[in-house]
Amino acid sequence: MRRRAANLVHVFFTMTTKQRVVRVSAEQPSYVVCVLGTEISIDVHGSVPKGATSFDIRGTSGLRVTVIYNPKLTMPLESTTRWPLDSDVEVVVALNGPSSAVNDNKVRVSYYGPTGETLIANALLYITCMAISLDADTSRTGVVESNAINKTKWTWGPNGEGAVLLVNCDRDGPSSGNMDNAYPYVRSHSDLQDLSLLILNTHGPAGVFDNHKLVLHISMFDAARVRVFHAGDSASLSNYEHVLGSDRLSYTVGRTDGKGQHTFYAEGLAFPDADFKGLVSLHTTLLEHSSQNSPATPVFTDTVVFRVAPWIMTPNTQKPLEIFVCSIERGLNTNEKFLEAVKVLAEKANCKLTICPEVENRGDRWIQDEMEFGYVEAPHKSFPVVFDSPRNRGLKEFPFKRILGPDFGYVTREPKNGRVSSLDSFGNLDISPPVTVKGKAYPLGRILIGSSFPGSGSRKMVKIVRDFLYAQRVQPPIELYSDWLTVGHVDEFLSFVPAPDRKGFRLLLASPAACLKLFKEKQKEGYGNAALFEGLGRLGRITLNKLLADKLVHSDSKFVQSCIDWNRSILKRELGLSERDIIDIPQLFTLEGSTATALFPDMVNMIVLGKHLGIPKPFGPIVHGQCCLEENVRSLLEPLGLACTFIDDFFSYHILSGEIHCGTNVCREAFSFHWWNIMP
Repeated sequence: MRRRAANLVHVFFTMTTKQRVVRVSAEQPSYVVCVLGTEISIDVHGSVPKGATSFDIRGTSGLRVTVIYNPKLTMPLESTTRWPLDSDVEVVVALNGPSSAVNDNKVRVSYYGPTGETLIANALLYITCMAISLDADTSRTGVVESNAINKTKWTWGPNGEGAVLLVNCDRDGPSSGNMDNAYPYVRSHSDLQDLSLLILNTHGPAGVFDNHKLVLHISMFDAARVRVFHAGDSASLSNYEHVLGSDRLSYTVGRTDGKGQHTFYAEGLAFPDADFKGLVSLHTTLLEHSSQNSPATPVFTDTVVFRVAPWIMTPNTQKPLEIFVCSIERGLNTNEKFLEAVKVLAEKANCKLTICPEVENRGDRWIQDEMEFGYVEAPHKSFPVVFDSPRNRGLKEFPFKRILGPDFGYVTREPKNGRVSSLDSFGNLDISPPVTVKGKAYPLGRILIGSSFPGSGSRKMVKIVRDFLYAQRVQPPIELYSDWLTVGHVDEFLSFVPAPDRKGFRLLLASPAACLKLFKEKQKEGYGNAALFEGLGRLGRITLNKLLADKLVHSDSKFVQSCIDWNRSILKRELGLSERDIIDIPQLFTLEGSTATALFPDMVNMIVLGKHLGIPKPFGPIVHGQCCLEENVRSLLEPLGLACTFIDDFFSYHILSGEIHCGTNVCREAFSFHWWNIMP
């Protein structure tokens, strides 16, 4: 067979087949093991018999022998299949299938003298072909694909390829103890479902393993991030042998005769982070022992690359599944009535309600600040994962002790020095619904975190948490300015609610300007003596006339509005929003020193349960028997099909510098969109 120069160039630039160079000698036969799918490049020049000037080559029927040459420089000798030895000729042998016996394929290289008639010598090469393939679900269908191509690369997008590995961070084993991946053994049969299947297929004669061995191995860099178990012959948990991990970099696979299959399970140990891009590689290598006294040399390596599934947040627009809230029974600021209102709202939204008792929350009611719910997903499995904040107050133990469990994972990040600020609480962590910005799609939304004003050098979320959020890649974070608030959380000035039109949601922003405008309108209508905080008893009422005459109210509002407008510009730019996508919710703040707090219950700090909204009752001025703030908010949100329920949280949350969103938390349904289809 001949290939012309044009084909030669084409072949070398498109061929992905691996090659192994083999030297032949006329003095003694050569023996080689080759893996199906690779080629043997035969060195016909390295050991040429004396007097030889040309050669020809022939192989048995199980082989494909190809001679590659440049016809401008080399031609076969006239009327023969012989080739001059002083030319640039390459011989490549490929195999059609696995061998049925050792050395059942043969190549003969015949060397001839100057006349072309005299056979000087023959060089024999005996070839045994093995089929070896390390396979995983690289097509992301939930099924392991045999002999897949492009296993060594991981690509994003709907046409991408590459296997997915879950961090096994739930607890399917005994109810006490750590996450499953803290243990170097399979804890239960349910635990296996969280691992990624890896199959090593072999086909060929067992005699190959007389002087070869097959090894599964991992690099020292990846070993701390993945663990591998080898499944034994029975279903007993004790038959799942821990073979790879931080203390085991290689494992010799047992020999097989004919078709053999070894089943492995890979377990993720670490999420993507600042020092880990999320990719791990597992390899199988066929090693040859040429003699008992020499080290083994590699013959063939197959590699599968996994990407560790990221932790994914869920926005308000996702279906609510379970509400979490704390019970506070002692002290002046009990929340019994608040709990009753939340129970009613949960029933309307057909949502499960879990109440954390005071013995577990230890007087800490701010359950939103303690944790954030998300999930992990692979083609074969998905489960929710709670992200525990580093704030470490009364609820410190709740996520680990009460939420971690079967098919419910746990992750946390804490600074080594233990220093945290209010901005490290997860009321300062939010997520937008899916958006498209200038043609760039963010089908899982974008994370929002509050930070300090550029150049101010004030409070920021700790680096270890920020690094973790950025490293997940699928929900690129946006940093907002929240340090102007006393508490400093983004949920104090923004929220998202579902909508039936446009982008499928509206962004709600707290607005002092909208509030002052509303109050001035009511004053002009003759309701200047209507007052805030009417009926709260121990709290003094403030009339609209008095409020609007207060210069500090106007100056504070101007400052706060400028801070919110700065964030408004960022959100419009980074989320691709227009003014029609934003609703201004009337809200006043007052400065205490250099930072702001809500004057009356902060209505954007709400709980969103589908179309049902639990909104802090603002206790605004009563006009025509109705709170004008509530009426205004209803007029803005009810046309979107939303049901507004105003809940009294004044003494149980508001005067303690928080509201409904701060005091509740919601686990939501995962996205139907698969994160690996993103183009980051």
